[in-house]
Amino acid sequence: MEAGMSAFLSALCIVAAAFLLGSIPFGLVIGKVFCGIDPRKAGSGNVGATNVARLCGRPWGLLTLVCDLLKGFLPVFLCASSGKGSAAFVYLMGLSIICGHIFSIFLGGKGGKGVATTVGVFLALAPAQLAIAGLACLGMIWRSGFVSAGSMTLVTLLPLLCLFSGRQGDSVFALIVTALVLYAHRGNIQRLMRGEEKSWLKKS
Repeated sequence: MEAGMSAFLSALCIVAAAFLLGSIPFGLVIGKVFCGIDPRKAGSGNVGATNVARLCGRPWGLLTLVCDLLKGFLPVFLCASSGKGSAAFVYLMGLSIICGHIFSIFLGGKGGKGVATTVGVFLALAPAQLAIAGLACLGMIWRSGFVSAGSMTLVTLLPLLCLFSGRQGDSVFALIVTALVLYAHRGNIQRLMRGEEKSWLKKS
């Protein structure tokens, strides 16, 4: 009984730590420290890599992208490769990190759109499926000029690609993540429908 309770508390602490890690707003830190800009108060108002790149330049946007990606990749990869956690626990950890990014406790429950962190998580879980979805994402951005459209294409394809590859568990997990990321993009969806979304090809 005590051993079971101890294991449960340990798992709970790990999931909480994953949420805290996901909550770290690297875009805000990079924008303020290196550019003197608060991305929440300029551009799209988002702390993600796209807005940081637009406000501070592409190198800083790329750094934000890498940081947000790694906070999804490293914990999930280490947990999955160690073999010490069940698949369900790995999914729960990945979900906690993504939720932390979207609903950061350091930003009053607000945050980024979760795409880069999702990419990091699936780079650890389903790299082949992610690569195909990533190519579709880049193709959509190239054709439309909208990063948001490419991002939503990526997360929408992931559950289907995992399902068709026989990875049912990854597919169910990806479907949950897709719902979260699309929810985070609800403003982008509305702007796309109104023709008001900012193109990556434009500076303003």
